[in-house]
Amino acid sequence: MGLRTWMLCALISVFLVILLPSQTESVAVMSVDLNKESRRKTPCAVALKDNERLFGDNAVGMAAKNPKVTMRYFQDLLGKRAENPQVESFRNRFPEYNVVKDEERGTVLFKLSEELTYTPEELLAMMLNYSRILAGEFAEQTIKDIVITVPAFFNQAERRSVLQAAKLAGLKVLQLINDNTAVALNYGVFRRNDINSTAQNIMFYDMGSRSTTCTIVTYQTTKTKESGIQPQLQIRGVGFDRSLGGLEVDLRLRDHLAKLFNEQKKSRKDVRENPRAMAKLLKEANRVKTILSANNDHMAQIEGLMDDIDFKSKVTRQDLEELCEDLFERVSSPVQKALSSAEIKMDEIDQVIIVGGSTRIPKVQELLLKAVGKEELGKNINADEAASMGAVYQAAALSKAFKVKPFVVRDAAVFPIQVEFTREVEEENVKSLKHNKRILFQRLAPYPQRKVITFNRYNDDFEFNINYGDLSFLDAEDLKIFGSLNLTTVKLRGVGESFQKNVDYESKGIKAHFNMDESGILSLDRVEAVFETVVEEKPEQESTLTKLGNTISSLFGGGSSTAESKENATDSVQEEEEVPTEATKEDDQESTTPASEQANSDTKAEDKKTKKKKKKK
Repeated sequence: MGLRTWMLCALISVFLVILLPSQTESVAVMSVDLNKESRRKTPCAVALKDNERLFGDNAVGMAAKNPKVTMRYFQDLLGKRAENPQVESFRNRFPEYNVVKDEERGTVLFKLSEELTYTPEELLAMMLNYSRILAGEFAEQTIKDIVITVPAFFNQAERRSVLQAAKLAGLKVLQLINDNTAVALNYGVFRRNDINSTAQNIMFYDMGSRSTTCTIVTYQTTKTKESGIQPQLQIRGVGFDRSLGGLEVDLRLRDHLAKLFNEQKKSRKDVRENPRAMAKLLKEANRVKTILSANNDHMAQIEGLMDDIDFKSKVTRQDLEELCEDLFERVSSPVQKALSSAEIKMDEIDQVIIVGGSTRIPKVQELLLKAVGKEELGKNINADEAASMGAVYQAAALSKAFKVKPFVVRDAAVFPIQVEFTREVEEENVKSLKHNKRILFQRLAPYPQRKVITFNRYNDDFEFNINYGDLSFLDAEDLKIFGSLNLTTVKLRGVGESFQKNVDYESKGIKAHFNMDESGILSLDRVEAVFETVVEEKPEQESTLTKLGNTISSLFGGGSSTAESKENATDSVQEEEEVPTEATKEDDQESTTPASEQANSDTKAEDKKTKKKKKKK
């Protein structure tokens, strides 16, 4: 689904979730807000004209008059550094924008004048705030909390950029939920009675405006400690194409219409050098594409395209398919990637369901049907609003004000994360440096999840890198767009000092505690140096009053409270998982850690002393 060009519930494919308690019952009313034009979808566009800001359809209308001040498609630049290939691609696609490097952050800015610049996060914050206004008017109350859907392939930097935009807008993000997971949740919630102990594998194929994602989801009931047997969805496999979507089709058709206009030779000027005319052509290309999904041909026409010259030309569906032939060849690729990551075969898939506006293109459906080998494609959920409705349900589940039936969601991290560090070793009286790698989160590891990594062979300050793991499943283009593989460098300080203060204790290693939360954001919670010692425990002498009390208790049938305490005890929950060490060699018994998004993180190790009691006989 990706970051679509449209907003549902007044957001960009990042959806604002509204919970409306009814006047008679404590229930959550799930709905998609209408904007001021009474439409269910709002274009993600911001026009910055003088001291006035326009949003949505009003901003798109301004694009035809002054495209340089109408910001669109800026979601592609979230979390991207200035040297990222996607930034250069954005400049080539939309030359009307002056995109420059932010010297302070290393990312990009939209430069409107010498004094006026905006970051992609600031533009997104404006859209979020506008969404809140629309939602507040619909709900007749102040909106403060939101759930935002993001593409499953968003990495740590991109996710943090969305959180930063929400913070700028003054909104509290309850969760970033992957849009493919939100779609799967929406599907499962309304079919919970059909979910049983037999696993059902459903494939969701989502082609939106910017990208295409294929997800394999397993539905099955599971036993929970809190609520007994409940339905569960588990993300099994994910395949995606970051640049395959409806926008690319629009751009191809826009360039084709520009070529047709130039061939008519009604003007000596090249229409491609006129940003205002190209903005009009892009809008017309989107309209023609939509109509060609239901008709074999249509007449593209624009009054006063350039220099008061009208444009009119016939476009056929065959023309569109020939223009996008190489794009349509990529339709099956996400399917194969999803199957490969899930390690299952196509005949194990019970149903294929299409989502996203671009799946309405007949050629896409034809090629997808051929790729999956099914008799038909499922079209039984709302292609445009499925993700937003799934996010609404998740928001209701997270809110304390509403009670909904439990639905267990096991999301998966698309990219593996590992820890790398270098340590000095000595073999045969020869010292050398050894590079070590430890996987923290495997590819498609479930989250939220906590991990603990123990460093056993350090007694002084050291550092380690948190990197993405093996990304060989990405193609060359996606790997370039992905950006840096290094998340952060963690520098631990105070380790040597800690060991000096606790020379009488036995070291149990340096333990680093990590957490990947519900939003898929990785953080380093704490680091502690653990020491242990053995102490002798002397038996306590019972006082005279205690002996008298025990005697009276036994006379009246009272027993020890041990049995009662055992009866009321509950099993402890293991919240943190220890990352296993590879003990094949003594030197390989180190463990490692993922951390936060900062370039360098200085962390001071805390002391933690434990006493192993030895009872004296």
